Amino acid sequence: MYEIHGYSYTKARKLGVEIFSATNPKKKIDVYKDGYLVASIGDNSYYDYPSYLKLYGKEFADERRKLYHLRHKNDTGIDGFYSKELLW
Repeated sequence: MYEIHGYSYTKARKLGVEIFSATNPKKKIDVYKDGYLVASIGDNSYYDYPSYLKLYGKEFADERRKLYHLRHKNDTGIDGFYSKELLW
């Protein structure tokens, strides 16, 4: 089970959404807006920015974030938006 980091909670507050551990075991976070589930984000088999920060430090995490944003620059869906904003 994924442990939601303070980084994601802070970003969620700025976006005006609530986040909880995902009900789907393959996902990390369920995103709620106005009490409704709007997205389940983050594949449990991959690291994210807060995980890289904790394990490898800021320099490595920043490089992984940059590469993530390059790979996903054309994501237009709601899941992609919340993944970028809350996990990266």
